[in-house]
This record gives sequence, structure tokens and C-alpha cells, in this order.
Amino acid sequence: MTHRFAIRVHYEDTDMGGIVYHANYLKFIERARSDWVRQMGIDQVAMKADSGRVFAVHRIECDYLATAGFDDRLEVATRVQSVSGARLVMEQKVWRDHTLLFTALVTVVCITDAGQPARLPANIRRILH
Repeated sequence: MTHRFAIRVHYEDTDMGGIVYHANYLKFIERARSDWVRQMGIDQVAMKADSGRVFAVHRIECDYLATAGFDDRLEVATRVQSVSGARLVMEQKVWRDHTLLFTALVTVVCITDAGQPARLPANIRRILH
């Protein structure tokens, strides 16, 4: 299953050269992940309140392949690559039309609100498999 999330590039997303500033791609893919989790029916606020567990990005490997500019319409595609007891690895790609602009392999872990590793809740593991 691939989740798709649309983004419009705003002026504030660009740098002095008029292209999307590199760090903003990380914001774009974060928004897409948050939307994807919400659409799956996972309430992260309730998860923290009920179990004291939260998601944290552990690692991001990314490649910048082409540029985007002001007012471009982008799409972030997110798909699960693997799920384990406490870890979720996702592939995320940012496209403009048929041009691949950015790719990322994102590892998210589940931790307690004290920062200790924790298992993904069983209901979330079921949804992701």
C-alpha cells in the first residue's frame, strides 16, 4: 500500500536561488508520514496518553535528485518497507509530475516518553502488516 500526500511549494519553502531548501524536504516527508498515520486511524496523542509510547525518527538516508521551485505541486509517496517489534522502515519519494526529486529511507522507532525503546503496540503492528 502506498500513501500519497500532495504539497504545494510556498515561497517560504525556497532558498535564495528560488529552489526548495534542502531541509524542507524533511518537513514534507514528515507531514506525509503524519497524514498517513492519521489516515490509518492511529491517534498518536492517545497512544502517548494510554501507553506512554511515541514514535521517533531514528535514521534517515536520503538523496536529492532534482530541484523543485515556488508554486510547484509535489506528491510524497510513502510505503512500508519493513516492520519489526519496535521499528518501522518506510520508503518515501517526492515527485513533481513524473519527475522524481527526492528519495528517503526513514527508520522510525517506538520509545517510551522517557526515551527507552518500546514495542510497537500490537494494534499498530497488525495495521502495518
